[in-house]
Amino acid sequence: MTDPLLPHEKGFHVSWDQIHRDSRALAWRLDGKGPDDGAWRAIVAITRGGMAPAMIIARELDVRTVDTISVKSYDHQDRSEATVLKAPDADMMGDGTGILIIDDLVDSGKTLELCRKLYPNAHFATVYAKPQGRPQVDTFVTEVSQDTWIFFPWDMALQYVQPYRGKD
Repeated sequence: MTDPLLPHEKGFHVSWDQIHRDSRALAWRLDGKGPDDGAWRAIVAITRGGMAPAMIIARELDVRTVDTISVKSYDHQDRSEATVLKAPDADMMGDGTGILIIDDLVDSGKTLELCRKLYPNAHFATVYAKPQGRPQVDTFVTEVSQDTWIFFPWDMALQYVQPYRGKD
């Protein structure tokens, strides 16, 4: 019997360039899909992972109203119950009509499930989607396997790595 892989052993490393390209691809898929002659009223980023993609998408789609919803569903790499720590402006949100809610990734779907209960008419988009959470997403760019851990550039730092052979 073999030991299961640790999260970092089946990793998908995403660079700043890659998240920028993939976020622009998501914007391209969302362009013209809003209910107001194709436009969106506002973008809400799910913090913290959704902030970089939301900024890029807001720029690409020329959406000036951007807010955040803070949902905690992880404690480091362990999933926990999703809870709202900070909600977006209630008057702006309504039932979510015309609102684009952006996150970097849907994993189990618990974060988006909670947001969908709060804003049932919002459009939910993520850059990456895992199969378990995919039913909660309206639009995404890339699907990855459920057992893949995605390493985002805001979680990483460059450092020296020893070569396989030798010391030089």
